[in-house]
Amino acid sequence: MAKVFDRIDDKLRAFIGDQPMFFVGTAPSSGGHVNVSPKGYRDTFAVVDDHTIAYLDLFGSGSETIAHLRDNGRITVMFCSFGRVARILRLFGAGRVVRPDDAEFATLAGHFGTGHTGVRAIVTISVDRIADSCGWSVPQLDLVAERSVLDEAHTRRTDADFARRIAGDNAVSIDGLPALEPDHPLPSQVSREPAPGPRTR
Repeated sequence: MAKVFDRIDDKLRAFIGDQPMFFVGTAPSSGGHVNVSPKGYRDTFAVVDDHTIAYLDLFGSGSETIAHLRDNGRITVMFCSFGRVARILRLFGAGRVVRPDDAEFATLAGHFGTGHTGVRAIVTISVDRIADSCGWSVPQLDLVAERSVLDEAHTRRTDADFARRIAGDNAVSIDGLPALEPDHPLPSQVSREPAPGPRTR
């Protein structure tokens, strides 16, 4: 039976921490395309407190989530267990984008790993509904390994490459909604020094 929770408690934190990936769903306010993005790297997601989560947003070929959050802030994060015990957890809420040059970025960055070379932003979410479901039709799968391909690709890219992406396919969504601003910081401008304090998932 599905259950609604009043907060992200220790048991839910443990479930979240066990999952190697999560999914992010957003949509524009009117018309357009619904977007669902799979996210990997365990050290890019954090439970900040009982009603706040955040994830480290890395550069990609599009910026649908950022555009939708700028449009309306609506977002759902889903964790899905592919292990022996089937379970799905959805965290619904209001999201916002924290740029690397925003004052709060450094504090939030302490929740994440420092080995990612293509940092674009941090997405932080105020969670207003927490619910699980059975997931009984989801297949049981074995995790082989995390893929290092994205980090490796970012390492090879130059500032000029990222600048072209900011002005190009990351500037607007596929529906033409504004995403990254022209002055968005380059990954080379983001500090990768370890932050004090323990990371949380």
